[in-house]
Amino acid sequence: MARHSALSADRTPRASSLGLEAGQGIPDLDRLIHERMRLGIVSALAANPSLTFNDLKRLLKTTDGNLSVHARKLEEANYIACNKSFERRMPRTEYALTSTGRKALEKYLDHMEALIQAMTQAKIQATPR
Repeated sequence: MARHSALSADRTPRASSLGLEAGQGIPDLDRLIHERMRLGIVSALAANPSLTFNDLKRLLKTTDGNLSVHARKLEEANYIACNKSFERRMPRTEYALTSTGRKALEKYLDHMEALIQAMTQAKIQATPR
């Protein structure tokens, strides 16, 4: 017996499971934020006014190179701002979430909440009574 799924054959949510009309399509996730390390960076900066490179590296348990690459992508998209300075002759790189980044994160979280609600609703509807 086939069970109704909110996911299509390619494992993407069906439009109907998100309360969308057929043909409307599903809004795309922000792939820039969806990647685990970048989501971690944006989330950490949403919870703090700013964080240094070393703070983020420690918090996310990652390497210099990995953090640098992901932070640069977010900076190029204007999701985060980078301020470089010196403190006691030592370089200090500090990051902060921009208003563009905050809006993108809020939109991403709204989309994820909609997906979760749709999956929960589909599961309830698929449960035999």
